[in-house]
Order: sequence, then C-alpha cells, then structure tokens
Amino acid sequence: MASEIEQLHFLLIPLMSQSHIIPLTDFAKLIARRGIVVSLITTPLNAARYRSIIDDAMEENLNIQMISMNFPCQEAGLPEGCENMDTLTSPELVNKFFLACELLQTPLEKLIGELEPKPDCMISSNALPWTQEVAHKFKIPRYIFETISCFTLLCSHKISKILQDSALVSNSESFLVSGIPHKIEFTKSQLPETIREASDNHKGLVDKILQAKGSAQGSLVNSFQDLEPWYVEEYKKLVMKNLWCIGPVSLSNKKASIDEHPCIMWLDSMKPRSVIYVCFGSLCRISFEQLKEIGLGLEASSFPFIWIIRGQDSSVEIEKWLAEDEFEERVKGRGLVIRGWAPQVLILSHPSIGGFLTHCGWNSTLEGVCAGVPMITWPMFAEQFYNEKFIVHVLRIGVRIGVEQSGGFVEGDQVKRAIELLMDKGEGEGNERRMRALKLGEMAKESIEEGGSSYLNISMLIQDVIQVNSNN
Repeated sequence: MASEIEQLHFLLIPLMSQSHIIPLTDFAKLIARRGIVVSLITTPLNAARYRSIIDDAMEENLNIQMISMNFPCQEAGLPEGCENMDTLTSPELVNKFFLACELLQTPLEKLIGELEPKPDCMISSNALPWTQEVAHKFKIPRYIFETISCFTLLCSHKISKILQDSALVSNSESFLVSGIPHKIEFTKSQLPETIREASDNHKGLVDKILQAKGSAQGSLVNSFQDLEPWYVEEYKKLVMKNLWCIGPVSLSNKKASIDEHPCIMWLDSMKPRSVIYVCFGSLCRISFEQLKEIGLGLEASSFPFIWIIRGQDSSVEIEKWLAEDEFEERVKGRGLVIRGWAPQVLILSHPSIGGFLTHCGWNSTLEGVCAGVPMITWPMFAEQFYNEKFIVHVLRIGVRIGVEQSGGFVEGDQVKRAIELLMDKGEGEGNERRMRALKLGEMAKESIEEGGSSYLNISMLIQDVIQVNSNN
C-alpha cells in the first residue's frame, strides 16, 4: 500500500484567483504529507506571489513542484499582467479572463504529454470545466475542487430549480428554500450573478460546469463532515455520490511563519477576546464613502480593532481622509490600520481576537470557524449571502450587519451596533454564540488530525485514485 501511494502523482489546477490558489495549495500540502508527488499548475506572476507557500513545503521535504505556464493575456484581450482575478480592473474583463483560462488547454495538454511520471489524477477548480476534456484525453480521473460549502452547493441546486419553475420571482420578493432542516430565505438580488442573470455568457459557463461535473470522478469540498452533516449527506444523495469533505485545508499550515509581523506584537498587548478583526478579502472593491463609515463605526464602538485596508481600496481619498481627520491619531493604542496584506490565519488564531467582521468569503468563513471566533457578516457578492445564512442561521455563530443585497451601503452606526451586539459579554445570546464558535474550532482541528473525518476522507480519495487507475 505505502509503495503504491509513493508512486502516485497528483496534478492540481486552480482557477487563477486567490480564493482558489490558496486552498488548493494548502490541500497540496495535506496530500504530499501522505507521500504523494504533487504538481501544481500556476503562471509566472502567481508563481512569484505564492512561492513562499511552496518554499515552506520544501522545507518540510514535501514532494510538491510548481509548474509555471504563460497566461495568454494578450490573446484573450486582457491587459498584460492580469494573471489573477484580483488584478482585473473592471467586471467587463471577467469573461476575457475565463477565455484566457480556456486558452491554457492546448499548452496544458502538451505539458501533460511530457510529464514524468504521468499524472494519476487531476484535481481542478469547478470553474475550469475544460479540464474535464483534458483528463478524458489522457484517461486519468478528474476530481472537482469546490471552494464553497455543501450548504451552498445544495441550496444553489435547489434554487436553480425554483427559478426555472418560477420566472416570476422578483428581485426583492423573498422565497423559502424548501426541503432543508433550517428556515433559509433569499431574495433574487442576494443570489450570485451566474444564477440571477440568465445572460448567454453566464449560462454558457454554468452549463459547461454542470456538464463537466456529470463526467467527473468525484468532488472534494473544503469543509468538514461535522460542520454541516445533513447538507453533506443530502448533496451526496441528490447530486454527487462521490464527494469527500477534506478541509479545513487552511489547517495544513503548521508553521506560524510570520509571527514577527508588527500586528502580532500589538495583539500581545491586548486583553483576551477583546479585539475586532476587520477584513474584506481580496476581490471586494469598497468605495471611499463606505470605508469612511467603517472607520467611524469602529471608532464609535470603543472596542479595540485591527482594520485591513486592501491595496486596491487604499486610494488617495482614503489616505487623505485618514491623515486630515487624524483618524489613526485618535484611535492610537486602541485601533490598528494595516494597508495591504496581513497574516489573517495568524491574526484570527490570536487569543486577543474576540470577533471577525467579514465579507463572508468561504475561505475567510472557514478560517473564522477554525479560530473559534464569532463573526459579523457583511456579504458583498458571489455566494457570500449563502455563507451569511450558514453562519447566522445554521451555525448560529454570527450577527448580521444588515445588508439586503450586493452593494448595500452601511452606515457607521450599523457597524457600531453590530460590534456591540457581537462583543456582548453578558450571560445570554452573546455568550452562547462564543461557546458554539469555540466548540466548532475544536471540531475543525480534530477533523484534519489523524483519524479525523477529513483525514479519513483524504485516505478514501487516495484509494479511489488507486482503484480507478488499476481498473484502467
């Protein structure tokens, strides 16, 4: 058995977006620790950006190699250097970005033809349906890597049917997702654009994804069985029999490589569970007016906070306001503003963090769960409204900021109220929420350890790959 595993070669192909590259690279570490050879497809700029993750894996003597392929920006009509979704300057470029991804098919086929040893399986993002054709051509099984929860997968499946049967659902009218154990309601305007808008562009991609899903050998979900047991089993029953929850993959990062970051020293000086961490992921674009309201709400709340202002949001306007209004001076000692990147997993797992104000991206949601931290939910686009409903109504570890649709504006007062509600130290609901969050954090860690559900699911995946290849 051990020798069979050591001869296995897994080929991993992420969508070139932070929310796909990071979890798939974390997963690469989990399977490489089993003795498997892993090749991860990337592009030159992404290779440079995520090099340190692979370097850490090399230090652990893991057999992971990054294979860089040129990204066809020019051929797809993209500006040079647009190799990651977070570098796209306008929504109009998204379709061109997916076209560029499709143009990787021929060079990828050439590469696989030359790879030694030949890959035994391919694991690729669900958003790259054309990789199913490649896998078929080389007679290797393809597994879909899902960067969303089983709750979202199942709700999406049910909602697609609701919208097909009732084209009359208006944008603001709420409807119930039937046949699930929790009372979950949506309005059409809260759904991802791919489901909401029946445009040819979206429909074409969605149809291809569904078709490729039907031909795939199985699905891997970055979640864990005890987080959403009913939704895992129901989705397996209705849609994908071969499904394994293999997460939370962020827990593959054993080494705290950046504890010299200044914010960690600042957190060390704070009381346990007293600080709010505020971060909105890599793809959210937030206006100056909205950022200003966030700042004023954080200041008014009187709780200590770390506020991350991402590179694309750090505009001349916001810098001018921060300076002229002397915001950082006013909150000195209580508030820390960080521009650009910050070590999120490390910050969330610090004992001083008491709450997380998040855009509800799935990676951030899981990182909050792993850290045992309750959340304030502020969904902005994609499947983030699903994640909000999961956090608030299913897990019951969150407080809504109160947006009802993508792009909803939030006043500083709403920010202040949500923080006060989440950080409530009373014996009632706030305390129960904190206890539930801590329990989930423990369950997450157990799932990935030897003998845990996700650990065993990875073993089952490896067995499946061996089985399929021996049948072939």
